[in-house]
Amino acid sequence: MKYIGAHVSVEQGVSRAPLNAHLIGAKSFALFTRNPSRWTSKAISAKEADAFKENCARFGYTPDVILPHDSFLINLGSPDSDKLAKSREAFLDEMRRCEQLGLTMLNFHPGSHLREIATDACLDLIAESLNRILDETSGVKAVIENTAGQGSNLGHTFEQIAHIIDKVEDKTRIGVCVDTCHAYTAGYDLVDDEAYDRTWNEFDRIIGMSYLCGMHLNDTMKSLGSKVDRHASILTGNLNEWFWHRLMNDPRMDNMPLILETPNEEIWAHEIEQLYAMID
Repeated sequence: MKYIGAHVSVEQGVSRAPLNAHLIGAKSFALFTRNPSRWTSKAISAKEADAFKENCARFGYTPDVILPHDSFLINLGSPDSDKLAKSREAFLDEMRRCEQLGLTMLNFHPGSHLREIATDACLDLIAESLNRILDETSGVKAVIENTAGQGSNLGHTFEQIAHIIDKVEDKTRIGVCVDTCHAYTAGYDLVDDEAYDRTWNEFDRIIGMSYLCGMHLNDTMKSLGSKVDRHASILTGNLNEWFWHRLMNDPRMDNMPLILETPNEEIWAHEIEQLYAMID
């Protein structure tokens, strides 16, 4: 079964996220558990956490279809020791918020070398950060999101993601989220039968399909291999209808959160209906 949803607002508190997802017909959702543009945020009260769990139960959202996203400021591979310490502290707080909310996954962008350290050294630093934080938490899987490769961001090749996973000590606490826009602009073709199969076969060979925990469903304004991250609404960019139909009928993407991050939230309900209509 496909669990299609969107990254919904928590403007009135995290407890509103399940309701906001329900209102657009989502069967899964993503959320920020804290302000994504600040290093520190107000703690989630016990009352708010309980209300979140109650609303999830009310609308039928189980932890395996909820994929929270971490702060944009966090860089677990930062070559700056102060920024690295702040990133680790913030990510630890994010993991603990997930624990408090009864969630089992946290999606994150791997990190950036900022052109100050070698790629492999940065990847090793990301894994070291994860090992430290996983040791201090329990029950929450760190889910690596692939990137477009813009600037000095890492995680745009399957090999880089596999490098991190290889260095993480507890393999049960690590997973992958594939963003369709990022994959395409990073150079992974998806728009015809041969290219689609080649990309997923490569993912399985290098990383392993068992690590796939979710997807971000975004069309892309930019071209194949451009390494530019510009999301577009479904069927308005370079990912054609054939691709979306194939993805919606691919059983490898069953029973995981498939999250829209497309730019016009006013049409998310329509996009969810549009994608479900493609299922044979």
